[in-house]
Amino acid sequence: MVIRTEGLSYSFGSQQVVKSLSLQVPEGSIYGFLGPNGAGKTTTIKMLLNLLKTDEGSIFVFEKELQTNRIAILSEIGSLIEQPAIYAHMSGRENLLNRAMLLGVDDARVDEMLALVKLSNAAGKKAGQYSLGMKQRLGIALALLSNPKLLILDEPTNGLDPNGIIEIRELLVRLTRDHKKTVFISSHLLGEIEKMATHVGIINNGELLFQGDIKDLEAISQPMIYIETDNVVDAANLLQRNRYEVANVNNDSLTVPYISKQQMGTVNGLLNQNGITVFAINKQHKDLENLFLSITKSN
Repeated sequence: MVIRTEGLSYSFGSQQVVKSLSLQVPEGSIYGFLGPNGAGKTTTIKMLLNLLKTDEGSIFVFEKELQTNRIAILSEIGSLIEQPAIYAHMSGRENLLNRAMLLGVDDARVDEMLALVKLSNAAGKKAGQYSLGMKQRLGIALALLSNPKLLILDEPTNGLDPNGIIEIRELLVRLTRDHKKTVFISSHLLGEIEKMATHVGIINNGELLFQGDIKDLEAISQPMIYIETDNVVDAANLLQRNRYEVANVNNDSLTVPYISKQQMGTVNGLLNQNGITVFAINKQHKDLENLFLSITKSN
Protein backbone atom coordinates (compact mmCIF):
# COMPACT_ATOMS: atom_id res chain seq x y z
CA MET A 1 0.00 0.00 0.00
CA VAL A 2 1.20 3.52 -0.80
CA ILE A 3 -0.79 4.92 2.14
CA ARG A 4 -1.81 2.89 5.17
CA THR A 5 -3.18 4.32 8.40
CA GLU A 6 -4.07 2.48 11.57
CA GLY A 7 -6.49 3.90 14.14
CA LEU A 8 -5.87 7.50 13.06
CA SER A 9 -7.59 10.05 15.32
CA TYR A 10 -7.53 13.81 15.76
CA SER A 11 -9.40 16.33 17.93
CA PHE A 12 -9.74 20.10 17.93
CA GLY A 13 -10.06 20.73 21.66
CA SER A 14 -12.86 18.51 22.94
CA GLN A 15 -14.28 17.85 19.44
CA GLN A 16 -13.01 14.66 17.79
CA VAL A 17 -13.03 15.23 14.02
CA VAL A 18 -11.22 12.05 12.88
CA LYS A 19 -12.09 8.79 14.61
CA SER A 20 -9.88 5.70 14.38
CA LEU A 21 -9.39 5.95 10.62
CA SER A 22 -7.77 3.03 8.81
CA LEU A 23 -7.05 3.85 5.17
CA GLN A 24 -5.55 1.56 2.51
CA VAL A 25 -4.49 3.24 -0.73
CA PRO A 26 -3.07 0.84 -3.36
CA GLU A 27 -0.17 1.77 -5.62
CA GLY A 28 -1.21 3.15 -9.01
CA SER A 29 -4.75 3.92 -7.88
CA ILE A 30 -6.90 7.04 -7.98
CA TYR A 31 -8.26 6.89 -4.44
CA GLY A 32 -11.35 9.04 -4.00
CA PHE A 33 -11.72 10.25 -0.41
CA LEU A 34 -15.38 11.13 -0.36
CA GLY A 35 -17.45 12.97 2.23
CA PRO A 36 -19.51 16.11 2.89
CA ASN A 37 -17.97 19.37 4.03
CA GLY A 38 -16.82 19.07 7.64
CA ALA A 39 -16.50 15.28 7.51
CA GLY A 40 -12.77 15.31 8.36
CA LYS A 41 -11.24 15.07 4.88
CA THR A 42 -8.90 18.07 5.05
CA THR A 43 -7.83 17.24 8.62
CA THR A 44 -6.93 13.72 7.49
CA ILE A 45 -4.94 15.06 4.53
CA LYS A 46 -3.03 17.47 6.78
CA MET A 47 -2.07 14.53 9.02
CA LEU A 48 -0.91 12.55 5.97
CA LEU A 49 1.33 15.51 5.06
CA ASN A 50 2.59 15.90 8.64
CA LEU A 51 0.99 19.36 8.87
CA LEU A 52 -0.99 18.19 11.91
CA LYS A 53 0.28 15.80 14.57
CA THR A 54 -1.94 12.79 15.16
CA ASP A 55 -3.58 12.27 18.57
CA GLU A 56 -3.59 8.51 18.12
CA GLY A 57 -2.71 5.97 15.47
CA SER A 58 0.00 5.47 12.87
CA ILE A 59 0.61 6.61 9.30
CA PHE A 60 2.65 4.56 6.84
CA VAL A 61 3.53 5.94 3.40
CA PHE A 62 5.46 3.73 0.94
CA GLU A 63 5.39 1.19 3.83
CA LYS A 64 7.50 3.53 5.99
CA GLU A 65 6.32 5.10 9.25
CA LEU A 66 5.79 8.84 8.65
CA GLN A 67 7.17 10.31 11.86
CA THR A 68 10.50 8.48 11.70
CA ASN A 69 10.95 8.89 7.91
CA ARG A 70 9.35 12.31 7.45
CA ILE A 71 11.87 13.98 5.10
CA ALA A 72 12.32 10.96 2.83
CA ILE A 73 8.58 10.39 2.55
CA LEU A 74 7.55 14.02 1.98
CA SER A 75 10.15 14.38 -0.78
CA GLU A 76 8.14 11.78 -2.74
CA ILE A 77 4.76 13.52 -2.26
CA GLY A 78 3.27 16.37 -4.27
CA SER A 79 0.22 18.11 -2.83
CA LEU A 80 -2.39 20.75 -3.49
CA ILE A 81 -4.40 21.77 -0.44
CA GLU A 82 -7.33 24.11 -1.00
CA GLN A 83 -5.93 26.89 -3.25
CA PRO A 84 -2.66 26.63 -5.25
CA ALA A 85 0.20 28.82 -3.98
CA ILE A 86 0.94 30.86 -7.10
CA TYR A 87 2.26 34.35 -7.75
CA ALA A 88 -0.45 36.24 -9.65
CA HIS A 89 1.99 38.82 -11.12
CA MET A 90 4.20 36.10 -12.64
CA SER A 91 3.47 34.01 -15.71
CA GLY A 92 2.69 30.31 -15.48
CA ARG A 93 6.20 29.47 -16.69
CA GLU A 94 7.80 31.92 -14.23
CA ASN A 95 5.88 30.34 -11.34
CA LEU A 96 7.21 26.93 -12.33
CA LEU A 97 10.77 28.20 -12.92
CA ASN A 98 10.77 29.81 -9.49
CA ARG A 99 9.66 26.57 -7.82
CA ALA A 100 12.13 24.54 -9.91
CA MET A 101 14.98 26.73 -8.67
CA LEU A 102 13.93 26.21 -5.04
CA LEU A 103 13.69 22.44 -5.57
CA GLY A 104 16.89 22.18 -7.59
CA VAL A 105 14.96 20.75 -10.53
CA ASP A 106 16.21 21.12 -14.12
CA ASP A 107 14.45 23.88 -16.08
CA ALA A 108 13.56 21.38 -18.82
CA ARG A 109 11.09 19.85 -16.38
CA VAL A 110 9.08 23.11 -16.49
CA ASP A 111 8.13 22.72 -20.15
CA GLU A 112 7.33 19.05 -19.56
CA MET A 113 4.89 20.00 -16.81
CA LEU A 114 3.30 22.79 -18.86
CA ALA A 115 2.67 20.28 -21.65
CA LEU A 116 1.35 17.65 -19.23
CA VAL A 117 -1.28 19.99 -17.75
CA LYS A 118 -2.01 21.54 -21.18
CA LEU A 119 -0.84 25.05 -20.32
CA SER A 120 1.93 25.40 -22.91
CA ASN A 121 -0.07 27.92 -24.95
CA ALA A 122 -0.75 30.03 -21.84
CA ALA A 123 2.74 29.68 -20.34
CA GLY A 124 3.60 33.36 -20.89
CA LYS A 125 0.31 34.68 -19.53
CA LYS A 126 0.19 36.13 -16.00
CA ALA A 127 -1.17 33.51 -13.60
CA GLY A 128 -3.52 36.11 -12.11
CA GLN A 129 -5.31 36.18 -15.48
CA TYR A 130 -5.81 32.41 -15.55
CA SER A 131 -9.27 30.90 -15.14
CA LEU A 132 -9.86 28.95 -11.92
CA GLY A 133 -9.40 25.67 -13.80
CA MET A 134 -6.09 26.86 -15.28
CA LYS A 135 -4.91 27.90 -11.81
CA GLN A 136 -5.74 24.44 -10.46
CA ARG A 137 -3.83 22.79 -13.30
CA LEU A 138 -0.87 25.09 -12.64
CA GLY A 139 -1.06 24.09 -8.98
CA ILE A 140 -0.93 20.42 -9.98
CA ALA A 141 2.05 21.15 -12.27
CA LEU A 142 3.83 22.78 -9.31
CA ALA A 143 3.09 19.71 -7.19
CA LEU A 144 4.49 17.42 -9.90
CA LEU A 145 7.73 19.33 -10.55
CA SER A 146 9.86 17.12 -8.30
CA ASN A 147 8.41 13.99 -9.96
CA PRO A 148 6.74 12.59 -6.80
CA LYS A 149 5.33 9.07 -6.64
CA LEU A 150 2.21 10.21 -4.77
CA LEU A 151 -0.07 13.18 -5.45
CA ILE A 152 -2.46 14.35 -2.70
CA LEU A 153 -5.19 16.76 -3.77
CA ASP A 154 -7.81 18.38 -1.55
CA GLU A 155 -11.03 19.18 -3.48
CA PRO A 156 -9.19 20.20 -6.70
CA THR A 157 -12.44 20.56 -8.70
CA ASN A 158 -14.14 22.83 -6.14
CA GLY A 159 -15.77 25.80 -7.87
CA LEU A 160 -14.77 24.72 -11.38
CA ASP A 161 -17.13 24.89 -14.36
CA PRO A 162 -17.91 21.60 -16.22
CA ASN A 163 -14.99 22.07 -18.65
CA GLY A 164 -12.58 22.67 -15.76
CA ILE A 165 -13.79 19.55 -13.97
CA ILE A 166 -13.33 17.43 -17.10
CA GLU A 167 -9.80 18.80 -17.63
CA ILE A 168 -8.76 17.90 -14.07
CA ARG A 169 -10.36 14.46 -14.34
CA GLU A 170 -8.58 13.66 -17.62
CA LEU A 171 -5.27 14.89 -16.20
CA LEU A 172 -5.49 12.64 -13.14
CA VAL A 173 -6.36 9.61 -15.27
CA ARG A 174 -3.30 10.33 -17.48
CA LEU A 175 -1.06 10.63 -14.43
CA THR A 176 -1.94 7.15 -13.19
CA ARG A 177 -2.19 5.48 -16.59
CA ASP A 178 0.83 6.99 -18.39
CA HIS A 179 3.07 8.22 -15.56
CA LYS A 180 2.44 5.50 -12.94
CA LYS A 181 1.51 7.97 -10.19
CA THR A 182 -0.77 7.24 -7.25
CA VAL A 183 -3.43 9.93 -6.67
CA PHE A 184 -5.29 10.56 -3.41
CA ILE A 185 -8.11 13.04 -4.05
CA SER A 186 -10.76 14.33 -1.68
CA SER A 187 -14.19 15.44 -2.87
CA HIS A 188 -17.80 15.89 -1.80
CA LEU A 189 -19.05 15.06 -5.33
CA LEU A 190 -20.09 11.40 -5.56
CA GLY A 191 -20.77 11.50 -9.32
CA GLU A 192 -17.35 12.99 -10.08
CA ILE A 193 -15.47 10.46 -7.95
CA GLU A 194 -17.31 7.59 -9.65
CA LYS A 195 -16.09 8.83 -13.04
CA MET A 196 -12.38 8.77 -12.21
CA ALA A 197 -11.56 6.77 -9.07
CA THR A 198 -10.41 3.16 -8.97
CA HIS A 199 -10.82 2.96 -5.18
CA VAL A 200 -12.96 4.88 -2.71
CA GLY A 201 -13.06 5.69 0.98
CA ILE A 202 -16.19 7.38 2.35
CA ILE A 203 -15.95 9.43 5.54
CA ASN A 204 -18.72 11.09 7.56
CA ASN A 205 -18.44 12.71 10.98
CA GLY A 206 -14.82 11.57 11.11
CA GLU A 207 -15.62 7.87 10.65
CA LEU A 208 -14.80 5.69 7.65
CA LEU A 209 -18.13 4.24 6.47
CA PHE A 210 -16.88 2.43 3.38
CA GLN A 211 -13.59 1.51 1.72
CA GLY A 212 -13.04 -0.59 -1.36
CA ASP A 213 -12.90 -0.92 -5.12
CA ILE A 214 -15.09 1.44 -7.15
CA LYS A 215 -17.08 -1.59 -8.36
CA ASP A 216 -17.98 -2.41 -4.77
CA LEU A 217 -19.30 1.14 -4.36
CA GLU A 218 -21.31 0.94 -7.59
CA ALA A 219 -23.12 -2.11 -6.20
CA ILE A 220 -24.27 0.03 -3.25
CA SER A 221 -24.81 3.34 -5.04
CA GLN A 222 -26.88 1.89 -7.91
CA PRO A 223 -27.60 4.84 -10.25
CA MET A 224 -31.11 5.19 -11.64
CA ILE A 225 -32.71 6.20 -14.93
CA TYR A 226 -35.08 9.07 -14.20
CA ILE A 227 -37.98 9.27 -16.68
CA GLU A 228 -40.49 12.11 -16.83
CA THR A 229 -43.49 11.24 -18.98
CA ASP A 230 -47.09 12.17 -19.80
CA ASN A 231 -48.48 8.82 -18.61
CA VAL A 232 -46.57 7.35 -15.70
CA VAL A 233 -48.91 4.41 -15.05
CA ASP A 234 -48.90 3.16 -18.65
CA ALA A 235 -45.12 3.70 -18.85
CA ALA A 236 -44.53 1.66 -15.68
CA ASN A 237 -46.78 -1.18 -16.88
CA LEU A 238 -45.11 -1.25 -20.31
CA LEU A 239 -41.63 -1.39 -18.79
CA GLN A 240 -42.61 -4.16 -16.37
CA ARG A 241 -44.13 -6.21 -19.20
CA ASN A 242 -40.75 -5.91 -20.94
CA ARG A 243 -38.96 -7.17 -17.82
CA TYR A 244 -37.62 -3.83 -16.59
CA GLU A 245 -37.63 -3.28 -12.85
CA VAL A 246 -39.51 -0.08 -11.96
CA ALA A 247 -38.07 1.20 -8.70
CA ASN A 248 -40.21 4.27 -7.94
CA VAL A 249 -43.36 5.76 -9.44
CA ASN A 250 -44.41 9.36 -8.72
CA ASN A 251 -47.10 11.64 -10.18
CA ASP A 252 -45.11 12.61 -13.27
CA SER A 253 -41.96 10.46 -13.18
CA LEU A 254 -40.58 7.00 -12.53
CA THR A 255 -37.14 5.44 -12.08
CA VAL A 256 -35.51 2.29 -13.42
CA PRO A 257 -32.12 0.90 -12.27
CA TYR A 258 -29.39 2.09 -14.64
CA ILE A 259 -27.23 -0.54 -16.36
CA SER A 260 -25.73 1.16 -19.43
CA LYS A 261 -26.18 3.98 -21.93
CA GLN A 262 -27.48 1.44 -24.43
CA GLN A 263 -30.14 0.27 -21.97
CA MET A 264 -31.24 3.88 -21.35
CA GLY A 265 -31.59 4.41 -25.12
CA THR A 266 -33.59 1.20 -25.46
CA VAL A 267 -35.96 2.26 -22.66
CA ASN A 268 -36.47 5.66 -24.32
CA GLY A 269 -37.16 4.03 -27.70
CA LEU A 270 -39.60 1.51 -26.21
CA LEU A 271 -41.68 4.26 -24.59
CA ASN A 272 -41.74 6.42 -27.73
CA GLN A 273 -42.67 3.50 -29.99
CA ASN A 274 -45.67 2.80 -27.78
CA GLY A 275 -47.01 6.34 -27.93
CA ILE A 276 -45.72 7.50 -24.54
CA THR A 277 -44.17 10.96 -24.65
CA VAL A 278 -40.90 11.26 -22.73
CA PHE A 279 -40.31 14.81 -21.47
CA ALA A 280 -36.99 14.02 -19.79
CA ILE A 281 -34.73 11.01 -19.32
CA ASN A 282 -31.36 11.01 -17.56
CA LYS A 283 -29.02 9.08 -15.32
CA GLN A 284 -29.26 10.03 -11.66
CA HIS A 285 -26.80 9.28 -8.86
CA LYS A 286 -27.69 8.96 -5.22
CA ASP A 287 -26.71 12.02 -3.24
CA LEU A 288 -24.29 11.53 -0.35
CA GLU A 289 -27.04 11.45 2.24
CA ASN A 290 -28.87 8.59 0.52
CA LEU A 291 -25.58 6.80 -0.15
CA PHE A 292 -24.76 6.94 3.58
CA LEU A 293 -28.18 5.39 4.31
CA SER A 294 -27.54 2.61 1.77
CA ILE A 295 -24.10 1.88 3.25
CA THR A 296 -25.51 1.78 6.79
CA LYS A 297 -28.21 -0.68 5.68
CA SER A 298 -25.71 -2.89 3.84
CA ASN A 299 -23.48 -2.98 6.92
